[in-house]
Amino acid sequence: MASSSAPSSAQKPTAYDFTLPALSGSSAAGPSGTRQEEKIDLSRWRGRPLLIVNTASRCGFTPQYEALEALWQSQAKDSDGLVVIGVPSNDFGAQELDTPGEIASFCQARYSVTFPLAARSHVRGPQAVPLYRWLAGQAGFLGRPRWNFHKYLIGRDGRLQDWFLPSTTPSAPRLQRAIRRALQPPPPARAR
Repeated sequence: MASSSAPSSAQKPTAYDFTLPALSGSSAAGPSGTRQEEKIDLSRWRGRPLLIVNTASRCGFTPQYEALEALWQSQAKDSDGLVVIGVPSNDFGAQELDTPGEIASFCQARYSVTFPLAARSHVRGPQAVPLYRWLAGQAGFLGRPRWNFHKYLIGRDGRLQDWFLPSTTPSAPRLQRAIRRALQPPPPARAR
């Protein structure tokens, strides 16, 4: 089972306070020589909007990978652009492949995915990784994932801006409008 870490600060957490286990599953030696699992640290994109999507390789919505990759490619070169993050999950219909290598190979071979992918993770219920428990709390009951390819849009402030059902494709006008709003520069600070 994949794990991720939750924020430890006393302040209200934002999405940037979370990490996810990386899909590669490889380990790197830490400063003390101990082995540490690779992580996707969302803080590295602080100030950038995030589109977080729970994915699966054998789902009717799986072709959305192509549009997610196109969205990522259109934004990746912009240091201020949208970051797409896939979170493979087997929580709905057991539609995800078993190993990190199988998931990575499938995503690369079929859809040329280059956006960050987390390790296979739980995204619902008490076993959900901390990021998804936080997202569920922010979105409320109706905003919790009920199937693969549920989408969460995080604004530049790290707060949940909106959520989208799996049937909302990455190219859907409603999602595209929300992404354009999320990409707007923050308003200038007011002088006091």
